[in-house]
Amino acid sequence: MLVRIFIAAATLLLSSIALANEPVDMNDPYKMVQQVADNTFKRITKDQDVIVVDKEHLRVIVEQELLPYIDYKYAAYRVLGSYIQKVRNISNKEEKQQAIEHIKQFIEVFKNYLVATYAGVFTQYTNQQVEFSPARDFADDQIAIVKTTIVEPGKPDIKIDFKVRKSSNNEWRAYDMMAEGISLLDAKQSELHGILRQQGIEHVIELLDKKSRLPVQFRGDDGSK
Repeated sequence: MLVRIFIAAATLLLSSIALANEPVDMNDPYKMVQQVADNTFKRITKDQDVIVVDKEHLRVIVEQELLPYIDYKYAAYRVLGSYIQKVRNISNKEEKQQAIEHIKQFIEVFKNYLVATYAGVFTQYTNQQVEFSPARDFADDQIAIVKTTIVEPGKPDIKIDFKVRKSSNNEWRAYDMMAEGISLLDAKQSELHGILRQQGIEHVIELLDKKSRLPVQFRGDDGSK
């Protein structure tokens, strides 16, 4: 159920914003979120004839319009959690190098998994209304939270917060989404933690890789349509 809420919320947000199509302002977290959402949606509208024939084209759109503004490396580290510290504490040089390579592989498959997930989100495009809370002063912040509310007649409002992180070059990228106060990254970390601990990172990499290669479609909690 939680996964459905996140996916549905992302769908509503990214399918309902109407701004001018302009270069993304990565120096302002609030403008960045709104502009990226709008540009992605407009590209989906523009390429609708191609998408009808081949839903895999949605991967291309996500990679070109959305992925550059997601800090997927930081998100991957957050999902791995304490495993990162475990690797740092490895004393054997060869063992540590192998563990680092596994982390690099995890980051890559996690990126591909996000692309596949968001491509599936966009198969559920509908028109809803989104309301953005007023921007706040972020001059001295490293993390900003962009608050939104999804409004659809006849349904309860959904509150969505996007966590956005400033990099060393002062560019802002999103790394997490919270639906009604529940973090998407925390949910994914909880899902994978037991598998990582019991079966190891190689199994987790294989699992995410298989999921990322499935045909683009909307999936529920059990992986079905």
